[in-house]
Amino acid sequence: MSEPYYYLSLFPQALIASMLEPAAFGSYYAAGTRVNSRDEAMFFSVDPDGLDSVFPLQMARRRCVADSQGKPKRSVYLSIHETLAKIPLSALGELHLVTSDGLTLALARTDANGPTEQTLYLYQELCPVTPLVVSRLSPRSFAEAITRPAEPISVPRIVFADLRLGELAHNPALGDAGDLPYANIQHLRDVLGELKDRPDKCSKLYLRRARGGLPFRMIGQGFYVGDREDFAFYPFPNRQALDSDHRIWWRSAQFNVMA
Repeated sequence: MSEPYYYLSLFPQALIASMLEPAAFGSYYAAGTRVNSRDEAMFFSVDPDGLDSVFPLQMARRRCVADSQGKPKRSVYLSIHETLAKIPLSALGELHLVTSDGLTLALARTDANGPTEQTLYLYQELCPVTPLVVSRLSPRSFAEAITRPAEPISVPRIVFADLRLGELAHNPALGDAGDLPYANIQHLRDVLGELKDRPDKCSKLYLRRARGGLPFRMIGQGFYVGDREDFAFYPFPNRQALDSDHRIWWRSAQFNVMA
């Protein structure tokens, strides 16, 4: 019996076994069912080595078989509660970004810390919570801060992305907003300015939740997953690489607009 693929979905948070390879699973998961009809998706490939004691992988192996007509088993849900925190970060492989058209872009992980040169950052938290937060902390420091158990608001582990701010990252009040599509730029300027003027405060809520789906076209340097001990960075291709190497996916991703 062959080993199925294992995926950590972020929307909803779940460990899923499937006979489909990543691109086919992405197409099915984002656009191929009534439950997830035409919706963006994100999921990690997961190495199952050592996870039998945590998740019912034997059940997945039994159920991931083709039907009588040879159609592969597309999904078997193995966990939905605090799944991100239960999987060792070392088991996470590529991060797959799926547009509402079902097109998948795979990002490789690196142990680098990500950008550190900005004065202010805008973070889209993705799992297990989803607010938009402005912060003076670099990505690794932000992951460490939000996963401290002693803090009144914390999570065991977090997945998030940094979003483009342009000149607002250094000059919230007067910087050129350019083509930033955020719904209320003045509110964003106010929140960034307040944080910049408060050296005693590290982060501040911008929006309680994002609207309009995943802002793939607004991703800055990339995606991050981490806690107090472990951290991984998934760099997002620059605009030149998106235009030249991932043109079809990029055209699909740009249809998504933040509300």
